[in-house]
Amino acid sequence: MKVGIVGATGYGGLELIRFLHNHKAVEQIDLFTSSEEGVVFSSKFGHLINIADTPLQKIDYEALEKFDVVFTSTPSGVTSKLLPPLVGKGPRLIDLSGDFRLKDLASYEQWYGKEAAPAEAIAKSVYGLTEWNAENVKHAPLIANPGCYPTAVLLSLLPLLKERLIDPRFLVVDAKSGISGAGNKPSQATHYSEANDNFSIYKTNTHQHIPEIEQAISMFAGIDTTISFNTHLVPMTRGILSTAYAPVMPGVTEAQLVACLQAKYEDHPFVRIVTDANGLATNRVKGSNYCDIFVKVDSRTNRATIVSVIDNLVKGAAGQAIQNMNVQFDLPQTTGLDVVPFFI
Repeated sequence: MKVGIVGATGYGGLELIRFLHNHKAVEQIDLFTSSEEGVVFSSKFGHLINIADTPLQKIDYEALEKFDVVFTSTPSGVTSKLLPPLVGKGPRLIDLSGDFRLKDLASYEQWYGKEAAPAEAIAKSVYGLTEWNAENVKHAPLIANPGCYPTAVLLSLLPLLKERLIDPRFLVVDAKSGISGAGNKPSQATHYSEANDNFSIYKTNTHQHIPEIEQAISMFAGIDTTISFNTHLVPMTRGILSTAYAPVMPGVTEAQLVACLQAKYEDHPFVRIVTDANGLATNRVKGSNYCDIFVKVDSRTNRATIVSVIDNLVKGAAGQAIQNMNVQFDLPQTTGLDVVPFFI
């Protein structure tokens, strides 16, 4: 396959290159830019010398139409204008931004503060939560790759919600991310002296991933609900840890919750159900496409604590995007992604 990447200079784009370079079905990777045409990619990123010594190319629709797959890893608000002319023109499109995730245009504009993509393009997009939507992903001209936080939250909660084992009316999610989740553009919050030896909450009750999570719960579990969802910045480079709290439905046991998760994901290679909390940590999935999930019921409060960890740049971005590409081209989902986590 011939693959194009728009937005390769961001962290998500760099992870796409890392995995696609060793993907057995990919023979060509071209990199596109809106502002640095002609710059040799490895001159910007020294770890890619002799690996990606190609010059960045100007974004050109005729050129992009000739690829089998085009990944876009850009800030929100870019692909809503860039991709609609390419939908259905040849390449499969996999968008890592948030521009095509929300089906309601007004909701996108409210939560993102940007103009939404055209309705006809939104209608053709498919939400790429691979373990839950592979059949639709397979034939989609445009995949809206899920956000990093929603990936961690949804994989852990959806089986329990779909089987009505936890009460959807009182969902509280406390999530924490490493600094790479903010992208590679410096800001005051990600400045070393601000982030180091610090732990902070941000976008309190206003995170743009809230409507995405609620939409997916409705889509896959058939439940309309509202959630309390808040995010925190942790002074580490990679990783998301999501801790959700929900009342257990009457008569439901912890063993049933564990069995439900195991049954749902037994045939999904990238989701691992952990039965010992000591085995759950962000460094157990770092650099990999795994999502680890743990659940425990508090008998005093009858509430379940549901924890999941992912690497925000892999399962939360580039890895899941490649997993979706594999589904589209009838390849094993692990192709190019079967790597051992970094751990340290």
